[in-house]
Amino acid sequence: MLNQVAEGVLIHQSELLRNNTVVVQGEAGVLLVDPGITAGEMACLAGDLSESDQPVVAGFSTHPDWDHVLWHAELGDAPRYGTARCAARMRDLRSDPDWMVRAAEGLPPEIAEETPLDLFGLITGLPAGTTHLPWDGPRVRIIEHPAHSPGHAALVIEERGVLVGGDMLSDVFIPMLDTFGDTNDPIEEYLAGLRMLEGVADEVDVLVPGHGSVGRGDRIRARIDQDRAYVHALRDGRTPDDPRIGPSAEPGWEWVSDIHEGQARSLARRNVRD
Repeated sequence: MLNQVAEGVLIHQSELLRNNTVVVQGEAGVLLVDPGITAGEMACLAGDLSESDQPVVAGFSTHPDWDHVLWHAELGDAPRYGTARCAARMRDLRSDPDWMVRAAEGLPPEIAEETPLDLFGLITGLPAGTTHLPWDGPRVRIIEHPAHSPGHAALVIEERGVLVGGDMLSDVFIPMLDTFGDTNDPIEEYLAGLRMLEGVADEVDVLVPGHGSVGRGDRIRARIDQDRAYVHALRDGRTPDDPRIGPSAEPGWEWVSDIHEGQARSLARRNVRD
C-alpha cells in the first residue's frame, strides 16, 4: 500500500524491517528509492504503480546494504543509480563467483526464500561530485556522506521539502556504525554524516528514514540530536540513555540491543588496539 507523505512523494513500507521505499512522482513516471524487501512486497508495489499508470523511470539506492540494493523484474529496467562508491562495492561483490551465496547468507532467515537476488546490486554509479539525480522530475539533491557505510547518500527532494535519510535518523534502529574497516574512524564518520544532515534540516518538513516512521517538523532535529547523543555515549564508553535499546525498546525490536552490544564491543577492541 502506498501512503502519501508530501505532495508527489509516497512510501511503501516492508513488514519485517519497516523498510521505506520512497516513490517520487515525475513528469513521465516515478523515481523509486530503496525498493524492497521481498518479492511479494515489490510485486505489490509494481502493481500499485501500474494501476495508477506510473511507470518506473529511475531508481536510487542510498547505500550498498543488502536491503537497499534489491529489485524486481516487474519494476522494469529503468536505470538504477547510486554513488560511485556504492556501485563499486556492488561490482566487487558480484565479481565473486559465489556472490549470490554470500549475499544470501546475510538475509534474515524469515525472508531468505522470499528475497530475489537475480537483480541484486545492479547499480549505475554516478560520477563523484554529482549533486543532483539525473531524471525528469522534481530536483533531487544528493548528500553523500561517510556515515554508516561507504557510499551512503541521503536525498533532498527540494521542491517537496522531503529528506530521504537512508539508514539514519530512524526511530527503531540505533545508529549503526561502519566498524568493519581497519583504518576508518567510525565515530567521526557518523558524526560528520549527522552534521551534513543537520545542514539541510531547515530546508525540509518531512523525513523518511530507511526504517521506521516518518518524522515531521521538530522531530527531524530531535532525531539528529538523539543519534548524536547515542554516538557520543559510544565514544565515551557510556551506556546510552536511548529508548531504542534496553527495557524501553519497542516490543518485537528488543534485538536492536544486540546490535548496540556488538558495536560497543567492537569499539572497545579498537580503543585497546589503538
